[in-house]
Amino acid sequence: MTSLELLRSKVTAAHQAKWAYVYVRQSSLSQVTRHGESTDLQYQLVERAVQLGWPRERVKTIDEDLGKSGTSTEHRLGFQYLIAEIGLAHVGLVVSLDASRLARNNSDWYQLLELCSLFGTLMADSENLYDPRVYHDRLLLGLSGMMSEAELHQLKLRLHSGARHKAERGELRQNLPVGLARLQTGQVCLHPDEEVQARITLVFQKFKELGSAKAVVRYLDRVGLPLPARPLRGPAPHDLVWQRAHSSMVLSILKNPAYAGAYVYGRTTHDPARRKPGRLYSGLVHFPIDKWSIVIHNRYPAYICWDEFLTNQAQLRTNQNRYQEDKHGVPRKGQALLQGIAVCGRCGARMRLRYSGPQGEFPVYECGYTQNEYGGSRCQEVRALGLDTEIERLVLAALAPDKIALALAALEQLEQEYESLRKQWQLRVERAQFEATRARRQFDAVEPENRLVARTLERQWEEKLRDAEKVEQDYQTRLHQQRLELTPEDRRTILALGEDLSKVWRAPTTTQADRKRLLRLIVKDVILDQRRERGKVWFQINWQTGATSEHWITRRVRAYTDYADLEALQRRVRELNAEEKMDEEVAATLNAEGFRTAHDRPFTSKLLWLLRKEWGLPTVKANGPHPARWEDGTYSVVGAAGILGVYPGTVYQWLKSGLLHGRQLAKWTPWKIYLADEQIAALKTRARRLNRSNRRAS
Repeated sequence: MTSLELLRSKVTAAHQAKWAYVYVRQSSLSQVTRHGESTDLQYQLVERAVQLGWPRERVKTIDEDLGKSGTSTEHRLGFQYLIAEIGLAHVGLVVSLDASRLARNNSDWYQLLELCSLFGTLMADSENLYDPRVYHDRLLLGLSGMMSEAELHQLKLRLHSGARHKAERGELRQNLPVGLARLQTGQVCLHPDEEVQARITLVFQKFKELGSAKAVVRYLDRVGLPLPARPLRGPAPHDLVWQRAHSSMVLSILKNPAYAGAYVYGRTTHDPARRKPGRLYSGLVHFPIDKWSIVIHNRYPAYICWDEFLTNQAQLRTNQNRYQEDKHGVPRKGQALLQGIAVCGRCGARMRLRYSGPQGEFPVYECGYTQNEYGGSRCQEVRALGLDTEIERLVLAALAPDKIALALAALEQLEQEYESLRKQWQLRVERAQFEATRARRQFDAVEPENRLVARTLERQWEEKLRDAEKVEQDYQTRLHQQRLELTPEDRRTILALGEDLSKVWRAPTTTQADRKRLLRLIVKDVILDQRRERGKVWFQINWQTGATSEHWITRRVRAYTDYADLEALQRRVRELNAEEKMDEEVAATLNAEGFRTAHDRPFTSKLLWLLRKEWGLPTVKANGPHPARWEDGTYSVVGAAGILGVYPGTVYQWLKSGLLHGRQLAKWTPWKIYLADEQIAALKTRARRLNRSNRRAS
């Protein structure tokens, strides 16, 4: 019996009643294009199925997976279709060149073997025919799959070792960012386009100034400047395009070490546990800088130095609003001035921010680190408005000696920014004019009779001319609206504002985010502790210069048991009460002496009455005869009755009805009645008429 007859002995009519599938796969597109013989050899396996007894019309070829790796089934639609057909019992034979064509990992390979065993599907390669239900055939297939996976591992190991060895010398070619270009000699240089260089430099300058990638995006959008990009689609060289700035573009510039002149290998790795279904490039893990495998400095021409690159990465980390370690977030629009830089003086954690009040208008710094981590109580919370007012006063006082230098620095910075913007727009106008000129040259080069091409080139020329005109109009509009130059009047205004920093700080055009950004330029963080002393908040300012200063402020409290100057207040109230001062007089005295309530308001007679009840102080009443007239010129009830010729009861009635006007310092205190000469005469006449009518009635 020949070997072919021996193989055919495993084939039954039940197998031939089903379809035979030939699976064709190459690992990459380069293999498909360069290794055509291997692909042709796999297509010829159709003859192998015919030799095993299947009619040619019952043989199907699956080649959807050409150019796809066999390490997984995620993107191999052809293999997934084959598995589905086997599970539906439609397949009698699966033919492939070898096991490595079907799968490069054991999980997919043994899944295929299990399905073929369950549904009685035969498997064949270029040499043999296997029945997965037979022990020895299944053993050989299992070993073949294991060798295929081991072979892939060895291939990857050799390729990665070679790539790493080449990267250690800085010779492994990597995709360059848009600001760099590679010459035909292999040497890397700055991009020859001056506008590209200027725009990349502008991104680094504005990030150093604004401290946030989103702030840079908003700035570029406000001034109308796009960013260059070089999408890696299709074969090299890749064309340069200009796009509206967005966060991912700015971050890709700030985070790329090539702009700092460094050749880096091993910045990322793929973590299969983090991969998401349907997302090809998910699961990418970025290593911190100290974990990068290879870093070769001064390999490329640089836009910034390495120290500035490290500073930028540190700034990007601190911009994360996580309130952990040095991550204090970027300044935002909320009221709290110390947002992100307030540190708890009890546990050392960064304090979070919440808003209280009916409308959420009162910011509060709170520390919940102990509560969140250990289940305990909150460390403390400090109301922000009073504290921020004191911080503002201290900061403006600290800046006062340097106000002239600050004004001059601001003036110089504005001039540099205006000059930079003018240069950016001039480069953009120059590019638009060049595009229009090139389109005209292309139109001039075509034969006039070839209208099929001439019409298209003429239309492109007109479009470029309109684009150039629009860019020129935008440039002139911005020159007019934004005034990209400083007049002598502007310089005098800026110097005048430098003389009064508080005016700049409180100006309507200065946003709360601007104030926070200014604050962080001179203040690193502020440590808060309101439990050191009753009714007060202790805080320490850590200045950016390395100096520290400690301060106290009196805080608002809910009860007088937490009042900062409780002993002094109580002692003074007792003294005034012992002098038989009325509650209103005591309140006026306390206010004049600088005492404030627990809520930082003036004292009132009602509040003094409540405090006396709480402290057990007696009520002071006016005893003894009242004088007819008080020292301030007002009349007592007895004095008013005498001068008007009526009974005291009538005076009380007139006070109640409004005919007379007077006041009491507090309840049970004497009346002080206001009487003018003309009012006395009128009331005497009213009293005489009242007496006559009373006599007639009697």
